[in-house]
Amino acid sequence: MTIDIINARLKNYDIQSKQAEENAIKEICQEIALAGLARESFFKHALFQGGTCLRIMHGLKRFSEDLDFILLKTDHTFNWNPYLRSITTEFAAFGLALKVIDRSEADSAIKKAFLKENSFGKILNLRYERLRSDKQRILVKLEIDTDPPAGSIPETHYLDYPYPFSVITQDIPSLFAGKCHALLCRQYIKGRDWFDFIWYIQNQSQINYIFLKNALEQTGPYKNQPIIMSKQWLLTELEKKINSMDWKVVATDVSKFLPADLMHSTNNWDKSLFLGMVKKLNSYLD
Repeated sequence: MTIDIINARLKNYDIQSKQAEENAIKEICQEIALAGLARESFFKHALFQGGTCLRIMHGLKRFSEDLDFILLKTDHTFNWNPYLRSITTEFAAFGLALKVIDRSEADSAIKKAFLKENSFGKILNLRYERLRSDKQRILVKLEIDTDPPAGSIPETHYLDYPYPFSVITQDIPSLFAGKCHALLCRQYIKGRDWFDFIWYIQNQSQINYIFLKNALEQTGPYKNQPIIMSKQWLLTELEKKINSMDWKVVATDVSKFLPADLMHSTNNWDKSLFLGMVKKLNSYLD
């Protein structure tokens, strides 16, 4: 394996800006990292989740920054180190020098690590010249929940880049449940959450209520509250959240993660649009 494989992969992207090229390189790095994790049997113990999972496995039309995972069962002794070594070896096979940093905190259930690659501008065949003022490194954050809410459903997927391997993910209803938890509980505005929310509804995705209820009761403003989970409860809470949002800020956040042909799609984002999406969710959700 050589850097030529990455250059060939990069040619498959419809790149129309420097930002899009950077996003594409980051996504290739994410796929290589997943291969390194799979080589170390990571997916016997954990599930892939979040926006990057939706992007890589299900074709979500926005780029995503981080690799998010959830353990199959609670393990406070989880350690990133053996998996980071495997990822480093995987990158080295392609001629990329990776720096890994474990930023896990002993008292936190969310264990974090960072992958940094700062040679891409020198060794890849880029369409856009990298200026000194541009970012000179690719940064990918890994996060894993070592105290997962119960009820997540696993699903097997197969990737063929950088070579064929399998990845175990949450199924769509569990992913949508996790997104609903983020929408209701995140303490800062993240427009990408609402872009994903539209995707789930357009695909008439169901929701894993058991996983959502357990997640809500474990972390966030609903923690330790006796939630009687139902479709109506969820729709009501989503409407409250939508009514509280500054939609110009929400739309601005997501713009740099969209391809050129979708940049216009957030121009009409407002309260009425998303309240309408909730009505559509109500029309099909079990």
